[in-house]
Amino acid sequence: MLTSPMTPKKPESAPSAERSRIMRAVRSVNTRPEMTVRRLLHAMGYRYRLHRRDLPGAPDIVFPGRRKLIFVHGCFWHGHDCARGARAPAANADYWRSKIARNVARDADHLAALRLAGWDVLIVWECQLKVRERPALTALLRDFLEDATTPVDAPPATAPAALPE
Repeated sequence: MLTSPMTPKKPESAPSAERSRIMRAVRSVNTRPEMTVRRLLHAMGYRYRLHRRDLPGAPDIVFPGRRKLIFVHGCFWHGHDCARGARAPAANADYWRSKIARNVARDADHLAALRLAGWDVLIVWECQLKVRERPALTALLRDFLEDATTPVDAPPATAPAALPE
């Protein structure tokens, strides 16, 4: 059967080699949301380190002298409770629900370990990067970096359990 250019291919119909190529293209560092936050911080005059592998979760942006760090999370991949994060995958739904639940649990573990080590953590969600949200994001980043008593950002509402204080 011939498909017209207007007929979209369904992801579940892709052969495994093609699916592997697609999934390999999904980046874990230097993502578009991460680059947006980094450019915003740089324009605000802040300098930082990237992807410190010696810290739990290899945070995206680290301010070693301030003992502060920022994770830039994709809403879908990290189970955020926004519209983008709450959408259910159409194909292989059980696998993806399980995968996202593991990501949320791992994020909570990393957050607890970082808190125990004395780091202040801010999680910036992909949905916060919309252009209309930039003034609020700029204020959030500035408040986080300038405030010496900034609380740690809570994990998403879908996290299995709250972290102890």
